[in-house]
Amino acid sequence: MNAPNSPSKAQRIAGHVLSSLVALLLTFSAIMKLTQGAQVKEGFTQMGLPESLILPLGIIEIASAVLSIIPKTRFWGVILITGYMGGAIVTHLRLGQPPVMQVLVGVVAWVGLALRDTRIRDLALNSPQK
Repeated sequence: MNAPNSPSKAQRIAGHVLSSLVALLLTFSAIMKLTQGAQVKEGFTQMGLPESLILPLGIIEIASAVLSIIPKTRFWGVILITGYMGGAIVTHLRLGQPPVMQVLVGVVAWVGLALRDTRIRDLALNSPQK
């Protein structure tokens, strides 16, 4: 039996699935950056970004992914993902590219967290009590 105001089993499972998908996507992207393959370097050149940013951005991605799946740090992981995706959105807009994937990753990260944590869901969906 669930405690009052706790997520249902289905909500928890859906939240874990969504959060895991985001973490896997970021981990894959981080590995690509940490190995600094030719494709990554070429992509950074095309975006007008210096190659010196590849390693730090890969570290941020892996840190965000790890923090987002650890229960005690998942809120901070999603905050980092939000900031990281904000930078990615600006980069794509600057290049005239639609930032659809970056927006979706950010939204899915928050939905995954909200499904597992009723405090986040309540904060997002309920107006403040006076």
